[in-house]
Formats: sequence, C-alpha cells, structure tokens
Amino acid sequence: QLQASGGGLVQAGGSLRLSCAASLRTFGSYVMAWFRQPPGKEREFVAAVAWDGTTTAYADSVKGRFTISRDNAKNTVYLQMNSLKPEDTAVYYCATGTRRISTYSREYDYWGQGTLVTVSS
Repeated sequence: QLQASGGGLVQAGGSLRLSCAASLRTFGSYVMAWFRQPPGKEREFVAAVAWDGTTTAYADSVKGRFTISRDNAKNTVYLQMNSLKPEDTAVYYCATGTRRISTYSREYDYWGQGTLVTVSS
C-alpha cells in the first residue's frame, strides 16, 4: 500500500528526493513519516508531516538539510534530502497509520518496502 522510490547512489554534498505513493483511501487523514535503517543499526526516525502538511518534525541529525512534504491530491509524500553525508546511508522507509506525529516506529501501522540511499565520501 506504500511504494517508496527515489533512492540511489550520490556523492557527499549531493541531493536526492524520495517519494512514497500510498494507495490508502484515508491517506489524507494520517501522518506520513520517513524512517531509515543504516547498515547494522536500528531503524530510526527521520521526519514526519501532519495530515494537512502544516506541522512537521525532524530528527536532529537531518534538521536544516531534509524537508518533508506531502501532496494529498496525489497521495504522495516526499523527502527532499540536501547536503547529504555518508552517515545518511541507509534504507529509507515511509510509514503511516497514525493521526499524530510520533518518532516511534511502533506507532505506525503501514510501511513501504524501503529504498536504499548510499552516500559516498
């Protein structure tokens, strides 16, 4: 029900834009979020956006570099990633299913398959 895309290989300092298309009929009612799982590490919160796009939250490690946005008409959420660093290398997952912003993965019921972002130094 969630299809993430846009990952790839990029040099440090570069940019990528991830997209996540949802087939949920209630997409517009839910918070949308991005999490990531670096190699050999636990999954971690990246960013989230409220149902109407007016409220966002970011992990400290990406503040000022990443921007989350959504287009409810297209049932799609985006993650614009600028000034990428090697430590941003991870599989990025989109998630939804909650009506309030949370940094805890257990709060989200639906997950995409993940898209790999690799940042070379």
